[in-house]
Amino acid sequence: MRVSHEIYNATVLEPLAATLGESPVWHSQRQACFWVDIESCRIYEYDWKNKRLKKHDLRQRVSLVVPSADGQLIIALQGGIARFNPDTSELTWITDMGLNWTDHRCNDGACDSKGRLWIGTMELDGRENDGDVYCLEKNGPLKKKIERVSISNGIAWSADNRFLYYTDSLTRQVVSYHFDEVSGNIAFDRIAVQVPQELGLPDGIALDEEGALWIALWGGYGVSRWDLSSGKMIGFVELPVPQASCCAFAGDKLDQLVITTARKGMSASDLALYPGSGHIFIVRPGVRGLPAFTCGF
Repeated sequence: MRVSHEIYNATVLEPLAATLGESPVWHSQRQACFWVDIESCRIYEYDWKNKRLKKHDLRQRVSLVVPSADGQLIIALQGGIARFNPDTSELTWITDMGLNWTDHRCNDGACDSKGRLWIGTMELDGRENDGDVYCLEKNGPLKKKIERVSISNGIAWSADNRFLYYTDSLTRQVVSYHFDEVSGNIAFDRIAVQVPQELGLPDGIALDEEGALWIALWGGYGVSRWDLSSGKMIGFVELPVPQASCCAFAGDKLDQLVITTARKGMSASDLALYPGSGHIFIVRPGVRGLPAFTCGF
């Protein structure tokens, strides 16, 4: 029996043609939405009120931007974790994580309610079982939380902070972990979502205030909305491009979903069919998202 679901239609926010758009995040202090183009080593800042786009070019691949407590950014790069001032473009390294970055880089991540940064790593070509998920807190050691992952992607928390949701894309699963908010410890709970093959690979994720999970679908031509209690898809944002990479709620009311996409790995004929690949899309889904936590260092 086919489960019915709501269909949403997105529009283009910015026609960027990014190689690998990723990591959209709403920065409430700056009233701006940030995202990155990993392969172009670039951070974008979209001024929400004035609809102006600013770009910041870096020297390393940058995969993640999260707001910091002082209004700046904490970013993850091929090289470690750093603080970035979007007003001056000053970059200050925090840690190289003690890793060899020759053929690895950071990928997706997020901050939890206590300001800890959770970040996944991966081999540049996504070699299986060659990445890990780490947690870093202010004045604390770097801790490995999940081992031997392939393409580490979305991380998000339930509204009550009792559960952490995580996806390693090649598994096509979103895994639920019991989460101890005080210690940051996690323990396996269950497979919350199993994404069917025809929907592509699960990439970045976001939670809304109703407890539903939004999953960007790499190769799935859209973003899906899932009921976490049943594991069933209940909504779908249709996109005119195949590779959705991440999504985040943005705006004062967190009532708009910003979606990054990519053109990496697409042939000339593919790009002729899907010229909007790499653009940034936006949709009003009729529900608000949960706010992003700020980094505590």
